[in-house]
Amino acid sequence: MTDRPLRVAVVGSGPAGFYATAALLASGDPAVEVDMIERLPTPWGLVRLGVAPDHPELKAASRIYEKTAAMRGFRFLGNVEAGRDITHDELARLYDAVVYTVGAQTDKRLGIPGEDLTGSWAATEFVAWYNGHPDYQDLPFDLGVERAVVIGNGNVAIDVARMLARTREELAPTDATDQAIEAIATSGLREIVMLGRRGPAQAAFTPPELKELGELGGADIVVDPADLELDPASEAALEADRARARRNVDILREFAAAEPAGKSKRLLLRFCVSPVAILGDGKVEAIEVVRNQLVSDGGSVRAVPTDEREVIPCGLVFRSVGYKGVEVPGVPFDAERATIRNDCGRALDADGQHVPGVYCAGWIKRGPSGVIGTNKKDATETVELLLEDARTGRLPRQAQASAEAVDALLAERGVEVVVYSGWELIDRLESERGAPHGRPRIKLSSWDELLRAARG
Repeated sequence: MTDRPLRVAVVGSGPAGFYATAALLASGDPAVEVDMIERLPTPWGLVRLGVAPDHPELKAASRIYEKTAAMRGFRFLGNVEAGRDITHDELARLYDAVVYTVGAQTDKRLGIPGEDLTGSWAATEFVAWYNGHPDYQDLPFDLGVERAVVIGNGNVAIDVARMLARTREELAPTDATDQAIEAIATSGLREIVMLGRRGPAQAAFTPPELKELGELGGADIVVDPADLELDPASEAALEADRARARRNVDILREFAAAEPAGKSKRLLLRFCVSPVAILGDGKVEAIEVVRNQLVSDGGSVRAVPTDEREVIPCGLVFRSVGYKGVEVPGVPFDAERATIRNDCGRALDADGQHVPGVYCAGWIKRGPSGVIGTNKKDATETVELLLEDARTGRLPRQAQASAEAVDALLAERGVEVVVYSGWELIDRLESERGAPHGRPRIKLSSWDELLRAARG
């Protein structure tokens, strides 16, 4: 039995999944076969459905993943949901090892009154909607309001604010859905307000993302110079070797000094304010915020609320305060960190012992941090441990592990598996739809369309 290749299931087809797969398939000792299991008919995870459509250069990461998919020993099993179509126990029986790379699939909550009013949305929902995720196309986004508030100071918050501020001409060459382009272009939005809990020196967005706001064709960027008067702790942080923070503050100062050009929209960046309630009778009508004071706390800077409050009228709220992992049934989960309980990628049981054959990589391993490329080092670390376990006999081989056994189980359950050639048919059709309009693709964004295209 041990003369056959090691059979590994990689659950999830985003960056972490593809980097883990590439590292596994590059192994010569032992040789490895990988089945990549994905609940959607399409691969690439957030590269396809999370990266902003106006950032096509980031979507080019998929070219690397295509090379991985062409490697010997790779299979893509799309439209297969772990936990529904095949359980963890079945994966553990039908593969020698399982690597979970399922990301962080939900958003963190604010925990404030009014969070569930109509018009209050998780930023992740909006991102999935304009990117064509088939689960989110029926969400009733009403952009016919004058002011929208985006809560958060990370790159996802900037993506949402920037997309809301785009003109039709700027959106036209992207792979955003036609529905989203039309809704944004014809919206009544006049102002987008982005709220940061801490100060400009602590903002989580990156300088290139921030600087890009100044290049918007249809929106003036507004920053109150008073918000850029730094407290001693923030000044000290800038004096330390924090090039990113210094660059962010410099860009914000440029925005604050610039004269408004009278564009049709305003994008207002505010700092040291936290939402305390979303107000309205059945739907969002305003948001109440509290002014924060920054306090140095053992080298870090935290926001402490003051008695100063303000009500901002608005018709839409997008909450972008972080992603959160979801428990995989049958897999040890750390509810506090919202990750699979693990040691450098080896899953751990409640007693802190390694669960043989179970591993994780990416956000479900370390939490939602880093950029696309961060997942390469992370996934490689996990795979090195997996291969070490295989070489030293700590990874038991499963007697029933075979591609035929997996295929038979899915066929018995009537699962319509989308293999990689089916995804290539989807990819080709989307590209052909987009080409006459100068767009990289026009996505198929319903389950029926995607499965029909995969059948050819």
